[in-house]
Amino acid sequence: MKRVGIFGGSFDPVHIGHTALANYIVQTGMVDEVWLTLSPQNPFKIGHHLTDDEHRLEMLRIATSQFPEIIRPCEIELSMPRPSYTIDTLRSLAQLHPDYRFKLIIGADNWLKFDNWRLHEAIIQEFGVIIYPRTGYEIASEKLPDNVTAIDAPKIEVSSTWIRNAIAKNRNVNYFMPAGVYPYIKDNKLYTIDYEH
Repeated sequence: MKRVGIFGGSFDPVHIGHTALANYIVQTGMVDEVWLTLSPQNPFKIGHHLTDDEHRLEMLRIATSQFPEIIRPCEIELSMPRPSYTIDTLRSLAQLHPDYRFKLIIGADNWLKFDNWRLHEAIIQEFGVIIYPRTGYEIASEKLPDNVTAIDAPKIEVSSTWIRNAIAKNRNVNYFMPAGVYPYIKDNKLYTIDYEH
């Protein structure tokens, strides 16, 4: 049975922090693949400006094309009711792919507010959680429930917000993104307005 880590986000845009983390988690042996799952609207970020789904999905396709055996884009949430909830996404994926075993990947910052997530206990019991470190958010590994694991992944301090704002200021951020993503952004004139959020 193939083990798949589900790493959700708005990926606006996808950057090397996302793909490096996905690659690292596969290398730990905890999962066989990581699917970068595009969120059309985070329930906690209502009102947040997002680039069109089609652009964000195409950037994910470009970013993951270099690692097709271990990292894939996943667009299931684009066809689900909005805002989308993680438990619904995981259950839909499990139904569509009965031969796969799914596990959620989240940052330490999200773990510390995980009890605000819809049916968070069901996520843990039915799927399990892998927590990656975030600067300023400490996780006590010995206090984690069964089916939840904290990993010591390298922290790459790059954010999509920083990249958007740098592009708006006409800075070249090619080296902060998987190959092909920055040219796509330039060709489509994305992030030309500095939203500062």
